[in-house]
Amino acid sequence: MDIDTRLLRYFAAVAEEGNLTRAAERLYVSQPALTKQIRQLETQLGAELFVRSRAGMSLTGAGEALVEHTGAVLTAWETALRATRGAEARAARVLRVGFVASAANEFTQPILADFARRRPGWRVQLRGAEWSDPTAGLAGGEVDVALLRLPVPGSGRLRLEVLLTEPRWVALPAGHRLAGRDEVPFHELYDEPFVAVPADAEGWRDYWLATEEREGHPVRIGAVAHNPDEWLNAIAQGQGISLTPEATARFYQRPDVVYRPVTGVSPSRVGVAWARTEETDAAVDAFVRSCLAVCSG
Repeated sequence: MDIDTRLLRYFAAVAEEGNLTRAAERLYVSQPALTKQIRQLETQLGAELFVRSRAGMSLTGAGEALVEHTGAVLTAWETALRATRGAEARAARVLRVGFVASAANEFTQPILADFARRRPGWRVQLRGAEWSDPTAGLAGGEVDVALLRLPVPGSGRLRLEVLLTEPRWVALPAGHRLAGRDEVPFHELYDEPFVAVPADAEGWRDYWLATEEREGHPVRIGAVAHNPDEWLNAIAQGQGISLTPEATARFYQRPDVVYRPVTGVSPSRVGVAWARTEETDAAVDAFVRSCLAVCSG
């Protein structure tokens, strides 16, 4: 029997959330579509996997048996997929580099130039990522190495070198009451609605909401954004404010959004990350050395 791995991922999400609505939000699919996919999996397996009730979705005996093995199956498939894509890229002499937002700021182009000198004949393929994946495709094997904003969820499975540190600022609508300040103490932002990254970005979302630096004050979410365009539009429309790296003020200027330094909150860090394997690929190693050489100089 052949089973689509997508169905297994959907099953795993519902099993973990115990709720169709939350699982659908996490997977970015509609609830009716997710219900249909779960039914399809049950039909293919000839077994009921969940008991449906008003309280949510609980696993049946068959569902509990499946969930014990689903993680290993998906991990094995992702490993095989990563190896296949990596082999194809190496044969074409292409290094796939993922990045989030402004990558390594102004260091990005010098890093690419340095890599070109180290690996003549190789081409870098830059791949931007939605904020729902702070690893920029690295966790799923879509890229070989990535320029990321820390913290990185699942960093225990990755190797990481910090390249630069910069202050966190705040992005505000141009007409905001604090827009005229030279700098803003973070405690004055506690009660403001924030524009957040998606909830499944784990610790990355909490970091940009500064949940550990609020002295117990709860977070108010005004909007959720998956990329810089959504983020900027939400702020400009007054749906919320947001902490952001200082570099954002240089890379994402708009007349209806202003940026101000924030005091009383920790800085942001950019790192280069790659998969933790027994032997690092030579092209990845060259790219990491380029990152370190350029950013330390």
